Amino acid sequence: MPADAKIAEAAGRRQGRRAAIKAFKREAILKAARSVFARDGLDGATLRAIAAEAGVAVGTVYLHYPGKEALYADMLAGSLADLLKHLREAVAGLAPEDRRGRRLMAAALAFYDFYRSRADDLYLGLYLAQGLKPVGLTPELDRLLNGRLIQCYSVLGDGLRQVAPLAADELRMEIVSLAAGITGALVLEATGRLKMLGDTGEAVVRRQVETLIARRAGGG
Repeated sequence: MPADAKIAEAAGRRQGRRAAIKAFKREAILKAARSVFARDGLDGATLRAIAAEAGVAVGTVYLHYPGKEALYADMLAGSLADLLKHLREAVAGLAPEDRRGRRLMAAALAFYDFYRSRADDLYLGLYLAQGLKPVGLTPELDRLLNGRLIQCYSVLGDGLRQVAPLAADELRMEIVSLAAGITGALVLEATGRLKMLGDTGEAVVRRQVETLIARRAGGG
């Protein structure tokens, strides 16, 4: 092998190792951040605490993220990407044309199931800090995350369109109401309120979707 080729090959290997180490550290930082945010909320979390949890220097965290808001947003963006994949997989095997609402029911239950089985992602999705309040992300990060969330809601919207043709404003209203109902069921279940009332989140979601399908399929 020519000397130049050997040098290039060695440089490529070094670059590959550096990239692998960087990716490994980034994943360690994200994992640590999830624990710190869950414990302290966004307001109380610090990059120093996240670095300590990850076992890296705080400067290493700054190499990946300019601040905790960017780190928080990256975690939430990844969570929403997982949710979108989960929703699409839930409806993938169902016929596109379905006035009985099976696609809508599958998407709604998948939405509920995703957060029911991943409590930390529910925490992230609600923008929890200390108590139930929105956190202070930049307008750019808000737009990014809102766009990801709209993609997830569009899977619900596609299912509802198969039940009945709706104007854009009607579709938006119904999907907002459905998403709010699913989120409410998740919160009430997570806090034990539904169990106290002898109900479950899944049953609540099913009833809401069945009512929506009956109303819209009947032209209501």
